[in-house]
Amino acid sequence: LLSLSWIVTMAAEYFSLRGILKGHNDWVTCIATTPESKDMIVSGSRDKTLLVWTLTHEDGNYGVPRKSLHGHSHFIQDVAISSDGQFALSGSWDGTLRLWDLNLGTTSRRFAGHKREVMTVSFSPENRQIVSGSRDRTIRLWNTLGECKYVIGENGHTSWVTGVRFSNQQSSTIVSCGWDKLVKVWNSDWKLSRELEGHTGYINHVAVSPDASLCASGGRDGFALLWDLNEGKKLASLNADGLIYALAFSPNKYWLCVATEKAIKVWDLENKQLLADLDDSAQGFYGTNAKKLRTWPLSLAWSADGSTLFAGYSDGNIRVWTVRF
Repeated sequence: LLSLSWIVTMAAEYFSLRGILKGHNDWVTCIATTPESKDMIVSGSRDKTLLVWTLTHEDGNYGVPRKSLHGHSHFIQDVAISSDGQFALSGSWDGTLRLWDLNLGTTSRRFAGHKREVMTVSFSPENRQIVSGSRDRTIRLWNTLGECKYVIGENGHTSWVTGVRFSNQQSSTIVSCGWDKLVKVWNSDWKLSRELEGHTGYINHVAVSPDASLCASGGRDGFALLWDLNEGKKLASLNADGLIYALAFSPNKYWLCVATEKAIKVWDLENKQLLADLDDSAQGFYGTNAKKLRTWPLSLAWSADGSTLFAGYSDGNIRVWTVRF
């Protein structure tokens, strides 16, 4: 077993806390980045707003909220940015999705059809299709005009759908997960291609690797499971030691980041080695003169160049972790 002091040393060796983005006043449930702009991220919160941030990359003042997007009447659960960086897509507990023009800060389209909370949203790589998952147990495919083109019913999830992602390379493959403990892979005609079994508790999140060959899933059982999407095989089971809220693959290293109820864990997938355990012991974690109320990470997003990890927390802040090399 790795000693705690060794893990802390490794965390300091690989990552440093560069700043805190303050703007939301409730859980930061989702963050999205775009390769089109290294100086912008979008975050969503239980405060019912999306914030568009301008990043200054300065120590102590890493970024400022430039626009606040209003329209949802309940918690925002997920956000995605179009590949051209011009639009954001959000899913909310009010049962709707919204497409936002990031330049104007206004709603371009409202998507109504789900009968319960929308938990997850995703753009296809070419931005022509949108997919969403809901507590109504359905996965819906939409066009960008807000028209629902297909509802997955046959072989669908039997409980809340909590994650749905287009595979990054080819929009013909979609990966989903749910509270029925299953990860499902769907092919281009929306037929079930694979069903990945292995979790013993509900699943909160699924992430697809940059080359679309792998996915990772996690939730109640505290294990991040790594899957081969082509063969449907489980490749690894990583003990995260707590409820998992979110997962994110590094865009340029063979790393997997996992947000748990205690900390962010970073694994080197080559040798299944825990590289870092990013917790509140980091210098400046609570900012200046802040009450040290316990907080935990809920959402993760890497910068496109893999140098920065943005993490949304239950105290309404986004902490910016930078890779040291």
